[in-house]
Amino acid sequence: MGDIRLPRHMFLWCLSAIYLFAFASLYVQIPGLYGNEGLLPARWQLRVSGKSVVEQLKDSPTLLWFGPRLGLDTQQCMELFSLTGALLSLMTLALPPLRDCRVFLVLWILYLSLYQVGQVFLYFQWDNLLLETGFLAILVAPMKMPWSSKVCLHDNVTFWLVRWLLFRLMFASGVVKLTSRCPTWWGLTALTYHYETQCIPTQLAWFAHQLPVWFQKLSVVGTFVIEMAVPFLFFSPIRRHRLTAFYMQVLLQVFIILSGNYNFFNILTITLCLSLLDDQHVNFWLRRPTLKTESSMDKSSLQNLFSGLAVMLEVSVYALLGYWIVQYFDLQVDWEKKRVSSKTAFTYFEFNGFLKTVTVPSIWIGVLCLAWEIITAMFKCACVRGVLWRLWSTIQWAVMAAAAVSMFAISLVPYTYFEYDANSNLWPGIRTAFEMTDRYQLVNSYGLFRRMTGVGGRPEVVIEGSMDRNTWTEIEFMYKPGNTSTAPPVVAPHQPRLDWQMWFAALGPQTQSPWFSSLLHRLLQGKRDVVKLIQTDESLYPFSKQPPAYLRAHRYKYWFSEPKADGSYPERWWRRVYVEEFYPVVYLGDSYLEQMLVQHGLKDKAPPRRSSNAWLPRLLRYVGEHAREMPAHLLLWTLFSSAATVCLLNSLRSRAHHRQHESLQNQHTDKPAAGRTCSNVAEKNEKKHEEEEEKEEVTKDDAEEDGKEQDKDATSEEEQEGEIEEEVSAEETEEDSLRKRK
Repeated sequence: MGDIRLPRHMFLWCLSAIYLFAFASLYVQIPGLYGNEGLLPARWQLRVSGKSVVEQLKDSPTLLWFGPRLGLDTQQCMELFSLTGALLSLMTLALPPLRDCRVFLVLWILYLSLYQVGQVFLYFQWDNLLLETGFLAILVAPMKMPWSSKVCLHDNVTFWLVRWLLFRLMFASGVVKLTSRCPTWWGLTALTYHYETQCIPTQLAWFAHQLPVWFQKLSVVGTFVIEMAVPFLFFSPIRRHRLTAFYMQVLLQVFIILSGNYNFFNILTITLCLSLLDDQHVNFWLRRPTLKTESSMDKSSLQNLFSGLAVMLEVSVYALLGYWIVQYFDLQVDWEKKRVSSKTAFTYFEFNGFLKTVTVPSIWIGVLCLAWEIITAMFKCACVRGVLWRLWSTIQWAVMAAAAVSMFAISLVPYTYFEYDANSNLWPGIRTAFEMTDRYQLVNSYGLFRRMTGVGGRPEVVIEGSMDRNTWTEIEFMYKPGNTSTAPPVVAPHQPRLDWQMWFAALGPQTQSPWFSSLLHRLLQGKRDVVKLIQTDESLYPFSKQPPAYLRAHRYKYWFSEPKADGSYPERWWRRVYVEEFYPVVYLGDSYLEQMLVQHGLKDKAPPRRSSNAWLPRLLRYVGEHAREMPAHLLLWTLFSSAATVCLLNSLRSRAHHRQHESLQNQHTDKPAAGRTCSNVAEKNEKKHEEEEEKEEVTKDDAEEDGKEQDKDATSEEEQEGEIEEEVSAEETEEDSLRKRK
């Protein structure tokens, strides 16, 4: 790994934006989800038990235990933490000096505190991924002190942990698709169902769903290659391998972003991919010149030899990867029909054998790469000048190396979940350390889209309300499919958590979703905070003036509509078919509804605390009333664009200041140079003047000699002898004068 200063800055900047999205998205939903009159009040998770604060923190590590000391109830404390996290991440996004390890520690603690009481609405894999990435950011971010340097020698060690997390995420996501024995993944037909059955598709998902089947199957093959084969290139010593892997991973995430609303998850994955870059490639993006050092002829020839071998190895890896793809997926090109056929050419037992062969070597590859980074950083610390600086660098290196080894060790437990033998052979001490830190979500297991749902049609729950039990009106949600004529929205990076849980509820009976009874109960009561989870604009809610007297829920199956025979687009995006009753007709005081609430522990046993009129609760209420009037995804993009604008202005100002500084330096360097050039010109002029004088004297002497030669013919020999003597004496006097001049 080369210099990673620029990718590290980009990683921290992107993570600040993701924290902003996560906190702000959750903030606008807290009253409806976790409020005192919400679906799952968070105060039920923090019941007074008579334990000390230390014991309570051990049971549930959250700062919400300190809410009563601030005069806040659980809902207000959650709003305070979310608002604080959003504002702090916004400032961190806009101001580079705030991207410090202590700031990221505060952000991680705040999100962990919310996660502990989030219950089913906050137990998503991207929430776990954000907590794990956020903890790694504490190690990656610098600790800015007056005596600290800008470059830390242990940066490569801690930043390597981000690459290891990316490897675990992608490799596990590919493996679980096949270990689940899902027939759609094994038959390479998963994407023929995915686009219409995902939680909240975009409009582009409709067009992607219309692609031919052979292309969908080929896309599944590409997904397997990117998620299971390409991640091993993350640890390749060849730089172009890592860059190729980076672009392939980013390409997959961009396609997912375009076709589905997965909040900040794909942006977070792309942020992890930055660990594959170096300063040289980022400078290539920015069109900045890179400094090249001169080398001797022997060294350049040796470098050419190694570069040639590296190119041969690189091409060999690509050729071997292509051969495996063709061999194990039986790719065949049909030139007449202009398509590529594919199928799975290996069995489940052969795949298990592949896992047994690959899992342990992948761990040792990680061990060797981490050891290389640690040893390289150690030698850099040993070369630091000054005893005190060398001691300080060595202490930093020792602490960060120990932290990196510890994080790598405990991550092996969730990483090996899919392979029993490798998991059972781990050292027991690693298991003990993992169990001790599991409550803090430092490391997690991942595996996305394990099984493809909605193969026979997308199940969807539709809630209907009535005032007289005869006329029923559908309650349409803002984001999830309901009305067949409504176009799929674009809401990322916001995650409407109720809409997501409605998607999960439709996959099974209503008894598997206890919160659904609470939803119907709150709608019958007409709770405004819960209604805002369904429609931010209450005028679009059919029972905004008076809550419904009766509610029921039906299950439908949805499919994307097909284009017309003439190629024109249909008027409706969806088509649906009624399946069955999901929840019977209920009303306030209904025995069945009361029984379900009591059975699932959703009945209030004690009234909530009275809201305080202190300045902090009043401030929280004021901010909440104004912030929740705007649609959540617009609020998120407004905050992000404002911070990005500040960053852009700061960068332009710093560039202008840098250019002015360079121009001033050039002016200072030009002044002595100009003085030297003036003196040189004066010396040259003086020399030219002396040479011209010498030439004039020489020409005068020549003219005198010519005149004397003419007189010689007319005079006698005696006169000639006298003239010769005079000439000799004249020459002697001229030589004396020249010597004096010199």
